[in-house]
Amino acid sequence: MQVIKRDGRAVTYDRSKIILAIQKANSEVEPCEKISDEKIEEIVGSIEAKNRKRMLVEDIQDIIEQGIMADGKFVLAKTYIIYRYSRELIRKANTTDDSILSLIQNRNKDVMEENSNKNATVASTQRDLIAGEVSKDLTKRMLLPEKISKAHEEGAIHFHDADYFLQPIFNCCLINIGDMLDNGTVMNGKLIESPKSFQVACTIVTQIIASVASSQYGGQSVDVRHLGKYLRKSYNKYKKRYTEEFGDKIDPDTLEKLITERLKDELKSGVQTIQYQINTLMTTNGQSPFVTLFLNLREDDEYIKENAMIIEEILRQRLEGIKNEAGVYVTPAFPKLIYVLDEHNCLKGGEYDYITELAIKCSAKRMYPDYISAKKMRENYEGNVFSCMGCRSFLSPWKDENGEYKWEGRFNQGVVSINLPQVAILAKGDEEKFWSLLDERLQLCYDALMCRHRALEGVTSDVSPVHWQYGAIARLKKGEVIDSLLHNGYSTISLGYIGVYETTKLMRGVSHTDPVGEEFALKLMHKLRAACDKWKADTGLGFGLYGTPAESLCYRFARIDKERFGTIKDVTDKGYYTNSYHVDVREHIDAFSKFRFESQFQTISSGGAISYVEIPNMRNNLDALAEVVRYIYDNIQYAEFNTKSDYCHVCGYDGEIIINDDGEWECPQCGNKDHNKMNVTRRTCGYLGENFWNVGKTKEIKARVLHL
Repeated sequence: MQVIKRDGRAVTYDRSKIILAIQKANSEVEPCEKISDEKIEEIVGSIEAKNRKRMLVEDIQDIIEQGIMADGKFVLAKTYIIYRYSRELIRKANTTDDSILSLIQNRNKDVMEENSNKNATVASTQRDLIAGEVSKDLTKRMLLPEKISKAHEEGAIHFHDADYFLQPIFNCCLINIGDMLDNGTVMNGKLIESPKSFQVACTIVTQIIASVASSQYGGQSVDVRHLGKYLRKSYNKYKKRYTEEFGDKIDPDTLEKLITERLKDELKSGVQTIQYQINTLMTTNGQSPFVTLFLNLREDDEYIKENAMIIEEILRQRLEGIKNEAGVYVTPAFPKLIYVLDEHNCLKGGEYDYITELAIKCSAKRMYPDYISAKKMRENYEGNVFSCMGCRSFLSPWKDENGEYKWEGRFNQGVVSINLPQVAILAKGDEEKFWSLLDERLQLCYDALMCRHRALEGVTSDVSPVHWQYGAIARLKKGEVIDSLLHNGYSTISLGYIGVYETTKLMRGVSHTDPVGEEFALKLMHKLRAACDKWKADTGLGFGLYGTPAESLCYRFARIDKERFGTIKDVTDKGYYTNSYHVDVREHIDAFSKFRFESQFQTISSGGAISYVEIPNMRNNLDALAEVVRYIYDNIQYAEFNTKSDYCHVCGYDGEIIINDDGEWECPQCGNKDHNKMNVTRRTCGYLGENFWNVGKTKEIKARVLHL
C-alpha cells in the first residue's frame, strides 16, 4: 500500500510508524486509560484490512482515533489528537523551512515555475517568494479553518493565492484610469496633476500601473480610450505653436502636414514609453506588472479618431516586438492586448477594418491580441462592452446612485476553484451521489470564499493609498474602511472550476461534445451558476462563476487524483485536466465548431470565460485567421488564437525546436536549452491519433501534449 502524504508524495506503508505513534500517546496517560498491545494490533489490522492500494495519511489517522474511542479510551484519544497536531506543526514548519531554503538554492521548481513573469533566481524576486512561502504556511496552519486547508491539500478545492492571504490585499481590477488622468492622483506622497500632452499622459499611466501592481496580487486592465483626449491636446498644442510661429508664411496644407508629422512622432514615442516601461519596470512583487490594455473603438467616443491612431500604433509596435539582450526582436509578455470587434471593424466593410487587419497580422506573429465580440458581449451584459480584469475574470453589471453602469474602479476579492473530476471519481458513476457530493464541495468553496471576503472587511484605505484614496479604485478618506466597496455586488468574488470534460466522461462515458454528454455538462454548469446566484442573493456579495485559465492548477488537480485514485483512462492518464468548460485538446474539432460549442458555456460562466483555438502556421494563414475573426464577432464573446509554431526568445529563431541527444529541448540556431525562453507546443513523443510527431533518433522521452 502507498500512503499519500500531505504534500502529495507517495511513500510505502510502514505499520511500525503507526504502532510507535500510538505507543507514544499511550505512554503519556494513566494506566487505566492505556490500550493493550493487542488492541493496537487490532487497530493497525483494521487499516490493512481495507486492502487499499493508496490511502491518505489523514484517513489512516482518522481510523486510529476512531479505534481508540471505540475502546472507550477518550483521554488517550485526546492525547493522540494532540500528538498528531503537534507533529503536524513540526511537519509544516520543516516543510516551510525546506521550501524557503530550496528557493534560495534554486531547487523549488513548483514555486519557481508557477509564475511566468517572475525570475526566481533574482534576489529581489526571491524575497517576494520567501514571503509567499511564509504566508502559505501561516494561512494553512492558523488563518484558514482546518477543513478548508485539508480540502486544499487533498485537491478537492484550490484556495488561490495563499501566498498573499496574510496581507489585506485583493486579486485584480479595472483601473479607473480616466479619473486618475483627468482629476490627478498621488504617488509616493507627490501630487500628479492632469497631463497636458499625450507623451506625459503615457508616462503617468505607466507609473500608475507599476504602483497598482505593487499593492495587489492579480492583474489589472487599462482602457486606452482615455488617452484619446490627450492626443488631441498635443495636436492643439502643436497647431497653436506652428500657427504662431509661421502665421501666413506657409499654406494651410503644409501647416497641417507639419502638425501631423510632429503628432505622429509623439504618438510613437508615447506608445513606446508604455511598452518599454511595462517591460522594464519591476514591481515590489519582483515581477513585471501584469497588465492588459483594452483596445475598444466606441462609436459614441468624441475622440474615436485619435483612439484609432493610438490602437493602430500599439498594434504596430507589438507586431515589431521588443529587442532582447542579444538585440533580437522578440514577443514581450506584457502588456496583454484585448481587441474589441464591432460593426465598424469586424471585416465586413467597416471604416476601421484596416486596424483589424493589422491586429490579425499581430496575432499571427505575436499571439496577441485576444478578441472580444461587442455584439455578443452586449447580449450577455445588458448592452455593455467592457474589459475583463487582468486575470480574465469579468465583473457583473452594477449601477451607481444615478443609475449609470460602472465598470472601471471595480475589482475581484479572490478566487477558489473546485476540482470537478474528483467529485465524479468518488461518485463512481452514481449521479445521485455525484450531485450530493457536489453540494458538499460547493459548500466548502463558499466557506473558503467567505474567508477571502472577511479578510478584507475592516481594512482601511491606508493599506494601499493608490487604490483606495487616489483613484485607482476609489477616493476614500484616510483611515476610512473599504467595506462599502466589498458589498452589494460592487466587487466580485469568484468560483473557479476545472475539468467539465473529464467529469462528463466519468459520469456519462462520453465527451461533453457528444449530445448525451452535452446535456450533462450543461446541467452541471447551470448547477454551478445557480450556487453562485444563491450565494449572491443570500449575502449581497458579487459571486460569479469564473472559467479560470489556471493551467498550473489543471496539472495539480490531475497529479493529486492520479496519486490517490490511480490511472483512469481519459481522466488521470493524461497528466492534466481541461480548463473549465473547454473541449479536450485531443478531440478533432475545427475552430468554428469549437467556438460554436463553447459559446453556450461562456454565457453561463459570466464571471469569466475565454475560448481558444490552435491554428498551425498562422503567418501563412492570414485569410483563414480573418475568417475566424469574422466568426468570433457573430458567435462568441471572448476568444484567442494559439499556434503550433516553435519560437526561441533568445535569438528570435522561428522554426522547429529540436530535441538533442540528451533528450533536452534545444534551439538549433543559438543552442538555447532553457524551455522558459522558448515556445514549444508540439510535445508528443509517440502515437496519439493524428498528433504524430516523429522524434527520429532521439532518446525515448516522457512528454505530453500541451495546449498553451
